[in-house]
Amino acid sequence: MNKQLPMEWRRFHTLLTPDEMGQADRITIRRGVSGFVLMKAAGNRVAEAALKMIGDIGTGGTCRIACLGGPGNNGGDAFVAAELLRRSGHSVVVHTLSKPECLSGDAALAAGYYEGTVEPLDTFEPEKTDLVIDGLLGAGLSRPIEGDVAALIARTNTAAPRLLAIDLPSGVSGKSGAILGDAFQAERTVSFFRAKPGHFLEPGRTRCGSVDIRQIGIEANVLDTIRPKAFLNQPELWRLQLNLPAGAGHKYDRGHAVVFSGPALKTGAARLAANAALRAGAGLVTLLSPPNAILVNASHLTAVMLRKCEGSGDLGEILVDHRFNAFVLGPGFGTGERVRDYARLVLEAGRALVLDADGISAFSDVRNILFDNEKQPSEGEGVRLVLTPHAGEFARLFPDIAEADRLSKLDRARQAAERANAVIVLKGRDTVIASPDGRAVINANGTPWLATAGTGDVLSGIIAAQLAQGMPAFEAAAAGVWMHGRAAELFGPGLTAEELAGQLPRVFVELMEA
Repeated sequence: MNKQLPMEWRRFHTLLTPDEMGQADRITIRRGVSGFVLMKAAGNRVAEAALKMIGDIGTGGTCRIACLGGPGNNGGDAFVAAELLRRSGHSVVVHTLSKPECLSGDAALAAGYYEGTVEPLDTFEPEKTDLVIDGLLGAGLSRPIEGDVAALIARTNTAAPRLLAIDLPSGVSGKSGAILGDAFQAERTVSFFRAKPGHFLEPGRTRCGSVDIRQIGIEANVLDTIRPKAFLNQPELWRLQLNLPAGAGHKYDRGHAVVFSGPALKTGAARLAANAALRAGAGLVTLLSPPNAILVNASHLTAVMLRKCEGSGDLGEILVDHRFNAFVLGPGFGTGERVRDYARLVLEAGRALVLDADGISAFSDVRNILFDNEKQPSEGEGVRLVLTPHAGEFARLFPDIAEADRLSKLDRARQAAERANAVIVLKGRDTVIASPDGRAVINANGTPWLATAGTGDVLSGIIAAQLAQGMPAFEAAAAGVWMHGRAAELFGPGLTAEELAGQLPRVFVELMEA
């Protein structure tokens, strides 16, 4: 978990916890940039965002702006922004949680910079405000908001004025995205230097609205000291690992993905995964079918090949051929001993395995069998197992981790990945992909239309295709999740799982042209 990460992972789309962001500030200040200079730059960025929102409001004149200022740096940013907006001719009042004379450090300097009206927080009337700028509490909030402040947040959310949050909406944890007591619902959030996990982890992600990360003079090389471990899932992180077709290549260069089918009345999920694997770049795909489902599967398959697999003996014969290199087990398969036997044989044969749905649930009561490191590769050989649970499946496989309220979704996925020696794809609107070495990414693309039957099976097939082509497990999972989300965006409303894989060619065109 603590080994140093490759430099390229620290350059792209880094996410910083509040503590890591504080470290970035301190490093910058030690290098000779004053904290107040950073605060003035941050206040300028907030004012710019506010002016854009005012233009969208279209009042055609003076806008009534309420800046809510707390005792910390966010409050200082609010004072700076308030002064700039006042100078722009707008009606600005700063409502403070603490009296300005009680502030200290850079926040006190910012309060002195502001020349407008200051009133206590309890005089704030959201119903009489065109735009609210929230600088009450910081991203490092660690205890629930209660009392008068909680009541004020609830009242503001009910009144629903336009709201711009500084860093994160007050009440949202920057580390976990959790709502601590209550939190403002922002239309837009402006943060600085790098985003935080709380911007993309639910429910904080929804409370942030659109997120705008602005630069304020912190140099990117501070990340070399901080060595962050969390990132936003974007193609720059894995694009160079994609095995795109070569001019002189052929299908055998692109791996052979294998999907296990369930019984006759439960074959659809496996076919969704198999067809997705073919669309996602695997050179060949074979569906392994029990005898009672052969005719059902044969009537639906064309380019995907079909082969009988009745038990461990048949699978053992198949595994003799090393060209079968990436497997999907679980969609529509059913639970029981056969799942566990198949998973064990695939992993012992040194093949990559995506375990999903029933494949995960089958190990709920015997999870130690799956986590037995003797059946996993030793360090340096690379991880072969990818688990793709939704929250319920995760809780069945990792009950103690799932029940640990102090852990963020990011932390849960990381701990599970380390325990299982597997890549974990913890699904949801804020899917987290975590590796046993501590790397983790949060996915931010996709659409609510993905919340429909079968889309998870398609995801398993896309990941398996990348594994079949030799992509490392973590990068394969991250790429698969991103491509899955992008395909859904390209289709739009009314998406069904059958139509999802058909959008993958457009996704690859975008990746090749970028």
